[in-house]
Amino acid sequence: MQRPWPLFLRIFALMLGTVMLVQVLNFAVVLLIPPPMPVIFTANRVAAVARTGHDPGGLLKAELSSGPPRPSDNPRDSRLAASIATDLGLARDKVTVDTERSAMPMFAGALRPPLPMGMGRRQPPPPSFDNALFGPFVVSIEAPNGRWLVIRPARSTIGPWRMRIILWFLVAMAVAAPIAWALARRVAKPIGLFAAAAERLGRDPRTDPLRVSGPPEIAEAASAFNLMQERLNRYVEDRTTLIAAVAHDLRTPLMRLSLRLEKAPDDIRASSEGDIQEMSQRIGSAMAFVRDMTRHVRRQRLDLRSLAESVTDDFADRGETVVLHPGSAMTMEGDAPSLKAVLANLVGNAVKYAGHADVQLRRERGLAIIEVSDTGPGMAPQDLARAFEPFFRAEQSRNRDTGGSGLGLASVRAVARGHGGDATIANRPGGGLVAVVTLPV
Repeated sequence: MQRPWPLFLRIFALMLGTVMLVQVLNFAVVLLIPPPMPVIFTANRVAAVARTGHDPGGLLKAELSSGPPRPSDNPRDSRLAASIATDLGLARDKVTVDTERSAMPMFAGALRPPLPMGMGRRQPPPPSFDNALFGPFVVSIEAPNGRWLVIRPARSTIGPWRMRIILWFLVAMAVAAPIAWALARRVAKPIGLFAAAAERLGRDPRTDPLRVSGPPEIAEAASAFNLMQERLNRYVEDRTTLIAAVAHDLRTPLMRLSLRLEKAPDDIRASSEGDIQEMSQRIGSAMAFVRDMTRHVRRQRLDLRSLAESVTDDFADRGETVVLHPGSAMTMEGDAPSLKAVLANLVGNAVKYAGHADVQLRRERGLAIIEVSDTGPGMAPQDLARAFEPFFRAEQSRNRDTGGSGLGLASVRAVARGHGGDATIANRPGGGLVAVVTLPV
């Protein structure tokens, strides 16, 4: 199998081919559209137009202007002005000629037609062209009423020849644009694939690896990305297995301590049994947390509002005060058991510490937002930053009798981030807490 070209060589060859194609088109312009010879006007013809006010051939136009003309420092313009003034019988200062003026002064030099051979702008022309005007020029003649008669070529600066040049330029752009578009797409597509793969990896570390194909650079980068994904999964699995093994092995010494306490005095046995029971509950919660985080999730289309209704109905059936605000269906792709556990955790916390829960679901900018609020005692500001830490419990409102193991909010944030979202908690201005979970729809 032939090895594909490296991406560097592909881009280099495509750019080189595009430049060569444009140069071929430019060379074709020179061969196929030669510049026309300029229309030459004599000083006598300009003087005749000044006398009658119009040009029989329609190539010159005359109009009155109130402003004085711009003086010219070109010696040839001075000679032409003197020749026209002599023909009209006027004083030299009554006529000015400016052969540099154009409808677009900035581009006048580029748009002027080529001068006949031997006629430089600053060099004195041959005798046969002493009375010749061509290209963009302006002749200003002072009238008796103080106004100025301005005579200039009637044809616009952009004539048919220049229009053909512009049309050829547009054709060249139309030919080169698809090549540039294909090049940009070719370069940007692998970057987009890597961005999508990174986003999928953030949602689900066990997502399918990237397909290794394309130029050698892209294939090498895809292989490195897949290797990184494999190492990350192995790293997480090793740590998770270690935690699960430690939690499981701790049950054996706890069991031995329980047996030994049977022979201890009653006061020591009572206090120690409570500590052992709490440790057993924490170990069980840790193992359940690890089991939930390591199980293979199955993403599917689901209605988040239906999940919320099932959770709130379960709490209402138990006699708890839970309100779900009405709204439209909210479909998304996710793991139904995990999201249901998130809702149950948040609603359960609100009911446990405030006696009621207020649930709202809404959609904003492509995100599904779950808000669970209450009017309970809230949390101290220093505890809010640690609320999602495993085994953390705020002692101000949660104690060993009423509080849980401290893994509920940690599990909520883990599930939310596993779906590409996040979870936050804050004190409400009117009192109580509000937990917000954002999930991409």
